[in-house]
Amino acid sequence: MLAVIGGSGLAGLGQMNVIRREIARTPFGEPSGPLTFGEMNDVPMLFIARHGPGHIHAPHRINYRANVWALKQAGATDVLAVAAVGGIADNTGPGVIAVPDQIIDYTYGREHTFCDGSDRNVVHVDFTRPYSDELRDAIGRAAALVSEPVVAAGVYGATQGPRLETAAEIARIARDGATLVGMTGMPEAALARELTLRYAHLCVVSNWAAGCGNSINMISHENIDSTLDASIGRVQRIIAALALVYKDRP
Repeated sequence: MLAVIGGSGLAGLGQMNVIRREIARTPFGEPSGPLTFGEMNDVPMLFIARHGPGHIHAPHRINYRANVWALKQAGATDVLAVAAVGGIADNTGPGVIAVPDQIIDYTYGREHTFCDGSDRNVVHVDFTRPYSDELRDAIGRAAALVSEPVVAAGVYGATQGPRLETAAEIARIARDGATLVGMTGMPEAALARELTLRYAHLCVVSNWAAGCGNSINMISHENIDSTLDASIGRVQRIIAALALVYKDRP
């Protein structure tokens, strides 16, 4: 079953035929909000809003463990994580949709593993390739079906938030090789790997990161909101096409 985690700007799936909503219980507390069960293009799907109803959970306060556990518990096998990000590389300007293939973790103090050694065995999962190539390929095919261009690779730098980064921090992150910057990519991706979920990011570039492009001196929240408003419909089209790709899978 395909699950979608909605980030900033994506509070629901407009083309989903909703069957029911369910409050999940997990060993790690409550998820950000209810799970929405439904179908899209006759394909069973799950949805959860990462930041909760009304965008109430800050990036460093999200119960990532509960969210990912709840999706697995509900039958998800594949997780498409939608996220609003800042663009660093020249090909990641506002309005670009990107599917990164690598991630760098700059977060701290978050509950980042199910294998904490207290009540379950420690497992050292391989994280060489943090995203599912199979799911990333499916996203690429879905985007092509609806003629939506995507940047098919990149490095997501996951920062702590909720504040935006300084220009010096972005310069450092760029030197590390990151092409995108966001606040929710970790530990979400690693937790999905621990539960053997296929996981990939669909990133919407909402603004140039600090010190880049037209964000040399400051970042405009008004521009972020307008870019997201203009881009979310395109994301919805890709997700609907992704359901068709899954429908046709053997």
